[in-house]
Amino acid sequence: MTRILACVDGSVYTQSVCDHAAWAAERTGDAVELLHVLGRRDVSSAPADLSGSLSADDRQKLLAEFTAHDEQRAKLMQVRGRSILEEAKARIQAAGQDAQGLLRQGDLVETLAEFEAEARLVVIGKRGEAADFARLHLGSNLERAVRSSHKPVLVASRAFRPVNRFLIAFDGGPSATKAVDIIAQGPLLRGIECHLLMVGSPKPQAEAALDAAAARLREAGYPVHAETRPGHAEEVIAAYVEQAGIDLLVMGAYGHSRIRNLIIGSTTTAMVRACKVPVLMIR
Repeated sequence: MTRILACVDGSVYTQSVCDHAAWAAERTGDAVELLHVLGRRDVSSAPADLSGSLSADDRQKLLAEFTAHDEQRAKLMQVRGRSILEEAKARIQAAGQDAQGLLRQGDLVETLAEFEAEARLVVIGKRGEAADFARLHLGSNLERAVRSSHKPVLVASRAFRPVNRFLIAFDGGPSATKAVDIIAQGPLLRGIECHLLMVGSPKPQAEAALDAAAARLREAGYPVHAETRPGHAEEVIAAYVEQAGIDLLVMGAYGHSRIRNLIIGSTTTAMVRACKVPVLMIR
């Protein structure tokens, strides 16, 4: 049985993650599995190098205090994690959907890899607890999670709103074509107004790819509006989202290598940062 895997961390985005997960569950008929991961730094403090500055007795006493502190902190983080999961579970059940919670310790990306096999969709907030007040920054785990996941990842915006129309940012590449196929075949967005947007100068081959994508979606029953606009992708797509009242952006994720992204930047990261709507990313 497939499920919606939602990552919650106690940040201000947690409620939005729950609302997007509940919406996805209603659309697909899947249950929601909530995942809260205690990072290694949440449950243990790195031992300092105490050599040379303290006597042996003082060093032993200090290490014992560090150990007791870590044990107490680990217990508190466990209690906090269970509380986060219970509140998230209650919010999703209040929306009429089934949910269960998973509390794990370790690295978020490694834990996602362990549990995503049966997931139809992964839902994660745009920012985590450490980045709540850094508006121009994304969560430190977000790019790692999207790059490593083999499932579509829905990046939740700060607040949920009903999805009445969505936009596929289409460039004719493998990721964008895969996104069109997944949307056409799946139940998540079925029946919702679809906009297909290609950015750049009109070229016969690109126009043919856009027409084929539009035809694929219309065959699946989607009402489709397709067009090409000139300009820079980040600026044009962000403006279109605002002008057309788009509620959800769909795009292929991280189509270039990490080295290329380091040199010229990443369109994917820029779009997630610029758009106020949730982004469904498909690799």
